Amino acid sequence: MKIREASLERVCGVTSSLPDNRYPEIAFAGKSNVGKSSLINALMNRKSLARTSAQPGKTQTINFYNINNELYFVDLPGYGYAKVSKGLREEWGRMTERYLNKSKMLRAVFLLLDIRHEVSDNDRLMYSLITSAGFEPVIVATKSDKIKRSRIDKQIKLLRSGLSLLTEQVIIPFSAESRFGREELYEEIDKILKDHD
Repeated sequence: MKIREASLERVCGVTSSLPDNRYPEIAFAGKSNVGKSSLINALMNRKSLARTSAQPGKTQTINFYNINNELYFVDLPGYGYAKVSKGLREEWGRMTERYLNKSKMLRAVFLLLDIRHEVSDNDRLMYSLITSAGFEPVIVATKSDKIKRSRIDKQIKLLRSGLSLLTEQVIIPFSAESRFGREELYEEIDKILKDHD
């Protein structure tokens, strides 16, 4: 996959209606501070089109990035952020669930997990929401540059066990810093688009 153009086209809040897009959508889900915006920027070859922040919980809307006028990357609100009200967290959750179940052009969901940590209850809940909507998420183990290469396989086994994944289900280790794993993500996206065609 070669990304020539990328732009933020639409931002949807809690009360917004979902856009009636013509192109397939690939969504990215993950807890706050998992590196979701950094991954999207790395895929788009942009430094800061998707807003990153040292403060978790920055993505509070559903953001649609137009890629090459042929697909959308959809940045979903980060979950599990404690420093906002319970009511607001629930609103973000409902917004995400509505998108997963109602979007007509959603073709795949990438679920991001921090390779350094065990799978959380919130991660399991998001995995369940995605599968309930009829998708088998592509699992991405982010921040792989933060651990030794020799530990990557062990940590991936822990993530697989934490989500009770089948052994053949792919988990892609990724680093936004080094771009490690980016080509594998492009290959997954190409497969998804090919299946769509």
